[in-house]
Amino acid sequence: MCKVLVVYYSMYGHIYKMAEAVAEGVREVAGCEAVIKRVPETLSDEVLGMMGALEAQKGMAHIPVATVDDLAGADAVIFGTPTRFGNMCGQMRQFLDATGQLWVKGTLVGKPGSVFASSATQHGGQESTILSFHTTLLHQGMVVVGLPYAFAGQMDISQITGGSPYGASTITGGKGERLPSDNELAGARYQGAHVARIALKLKQ
Repeated sequence: MCKVLVVYYSMYGHIYKMAEAVAEGVREVAGCEAVIKRVPETLSDEVLGMMGALEAQKGMAHIPVATVDDLAGADAVIFGTPTRFGNMCGQMRQFLDATGQLWVKGTLVGKPGSVFASSATQHGGQESTILSFHTTLLHQGMVVVGLPYAFAGQMDISQITGGSPYGASTITGGKGERLPSDNELAGARYQGAHVARIALKLKQ
């Protein structure tokens, strides 16, 4: 089996819903399995409570916490992160900063790597978050995979929607009131299947 790891951080659950859709896409590809894990939380329950995120965090407690070794054991990795000032969140950055030994050994060289994201507003940094994330993947020698325009939902101008050739994304609203739309979830599924097919070809 070709193992595709979906590793994410989600404060309020939006990226988690996208991660589930990505995993569904992976599982559509025969010979591929999806494993969903979350990066370690760096904030205390007290802080999460003040941010109104504690309940959402409890709702994701059943998802195993990822380790650096999980990256090494995967044939491809799809990362999910919310946007923080046009970049990845601190929890994801801290997790990636612990992958130095993988870099030294070249463990991730040649493996497909892909990114999906969220932001509060339509122009809140989804593209810059994914593009700046790609820098880390390139330093690790990964094969960067985006969301091609073969996913026709990217061309939809009848609604507000996330998604770009860099990766699937969703718009959460300023108070987190907006859940991923059908089109955004379809983009996430497409990206998962796209990465899985490439990983399977490289593994063969």
